[in-house]
Amino acid sequence: MIAALAAGGCATVKETHAPDGRIAYALNCSGMTRGWDKCQKAAGDLCGAAGYDVLDQVSEDSDFSRERQSAKRSVSHAIKSNERSMLIACKK
Repeated sequence: MIAALAAGGCATVKETHAPDGRIAYALNCSGMTRGWDKCQKAAGDLCGAAGYDVLDQVSEDSDFSRERQSAKRSVSHAIKSNERSMLIACKK
């Protein structure tokens, strides 16, 4: 099931363990075309009707630019990084 979620391009899912010993899932929904809704959908698909507990949630939006020199001109590119991840465990 984890492979199916990851292959769908929605959220990257890795199985791990929560501090209380439960199986937990590290979900990553970073990027311009992904949002928190992708992590929430993956969490819902993993845990089903039982629901899930959010153990940790991290978001970092940052802008940085890169300048590239070419033979004819200097080109500046703005790059936006949207890092989003959450750690969840299915409710018992």
